[in-house]
Amino acid sequence: MNLKLDKTPEKRLSTHVHYQDLNNHHSLVRAIRHLLPAVGSSPIVVVCIGTDRSTGDALGPLVGSYLERHHLPDSYVYGTLEKPVHAVNLNETLALINCSYKNPFIIGIDACLGAQQNIGNITIAEGPVLPGAGVKKELIPVGDMNITGVVNISGFMEYSVLQNTRLNVVMSLSQVIGRSLSVALLSRRKGKFLSKLLLMD
Repeated sequence: MNLKLDKTPEKRLSTHVHYQDLNNHHSLVRAIRHLLPAVGSSPIVVVCIGTDRSTGDALGPLVGSYLERHHLPDSYVYGTLEKPVHAVNLNETLALINCSYKNPFIIGIDACLGAQQNIGNITIAEGPVLPGAGVKKELIPVGDMNITGVVNISGFMEYSVLQNTRLNVVMSLSQVIGRSLSVALLSRRKGKFLSKLLLMD
């Protein structure tokens, strides 16, 4: 399972929005766009970490499948329900990415565990995601920026908690993350007006 604890290192730019806070979804788009490189400077590679064998850890693959269906321009997606990226193949996937793209800007997406009151929160932050931290695994950090969603509580029996996470929460988080990232990427060339229209759609 590739999960991190709900902890954002200090001195990193970060934005937190609950998936049910519809009026602030635009803040997620703005935060993503703020951290993205200039258009044309680097290929955008999205690495969605997790597995479909665990409800709580399926957030990344669900986002990856969402993005793959929408065929976003100038971006490349790794980690879907069909072809997940997880602890077993993470190093191999990152090596492939580094061989395939020149100076890629990598967005790491993963589920995380956190405090009860933070379940449902989405965080956009600069720097890598730390997959595996929530279940005490040491895996390679992933990304120049990261997007995480708090799927359940941390602190005890993490594997059991993941298996018993509500699918509705994970699905809802994945849809908001996928849509926000899609809008941010599509609107880089089109401007803020398109962002608003896409979010209202």
